[in-house]
Amino acid sequence: MSDSSCCNPFVFACITPHGGEVIPELAPDRVSLMATTRESMRALGQKMAEANPDVIIVVTPHGIRLDGFFAISDCERMTGEVDEGGPSVTLERQVCRTLARGIVDAAQARDLPVAAVNYATAAGPLSCLPLDWGAIVPLWFMPKTEIVVLSPSRTLSMEQHIAFGAALADAVHGYEGRVGLIASCDWAHAHAQDGPYGFNEAARQLDDEVIARVESGQLEDLAYFDADFIEAAKPDGIWQALILAGAIPPEERQVKLLSYEVPTYFGLLCAEVTPG
Repeated sequence: MSDSSCCNPFVFACITPHGGEVIPELAPDRVSLMATTRESMRALGQKMAEANPDVIIVVTPHGIRLDGFFAISDCERMTGEVDEGGPSVTLERQVCRTLARGIVDAAQARDLPVAAVNYATAAGPLSCLPLDWGAIVPLWFMPKTEIVVLSPSRTLSMEQHIAFGAALADAVHGYEGRVGLIASCDWAHAHAQDGPYGFNEAARQLDDEVIARVESGQLEDLAYFDADFIEAAKPDGIWQALILAGAIPPEERQVKLLSYEVPTYFGLLCAEVTPG
């Protein structure tokens, strides 16, 4: 196993949201709704394209979820659709199975619970998993590459998520290609009374604290939020951001906040994480 402390192997990384209406084709009559975020996503996509990755790893909260295990896509391809009650978009990508299996091996070497996930057949055209909106939305703005999709497990500890990020770096060190990393994160979901989760003042408080930690670059501090505080605010970004934090340690990263907004009931944040 490579020593991931010597230099960081990722060519570019970012924290992105995954609200469907960020994709302009899904909001033809409301293009101004998430305009700030959309421009930031285009900027992140350009940065990723300039970094020229062969593979993009996406960490999403809405993919295959296995209680007590980190789930790794190990199939031939992934395909999915997103709609917002009107127009829809579809996306299909090939999976880099070499890197996917390397991640599984690296996580097992660190005694982390991990599962490789496939469907139907071991290989070939039927070996296909669903691509969720947490992956589709950020990938819509990114260069077309092979992908590996990962999902965290909220039954595992925050510390295990950071450790899994370190395993991710181990695997990327052992991979011959160039790798980008996306932590797909929406933040507090309790910003509006008419939203599906209602209003809770903890939503603004948590998002303010997230912004402060992103601006300071101290992503590890997201692990210290109280469980009741998290439940009240209802973010879905903490676990993916902690995996990114473990993959790119503080001394090896520069974090730049591009934008934050709350156009509906949940917080949208874009940040670039430059390995260095």
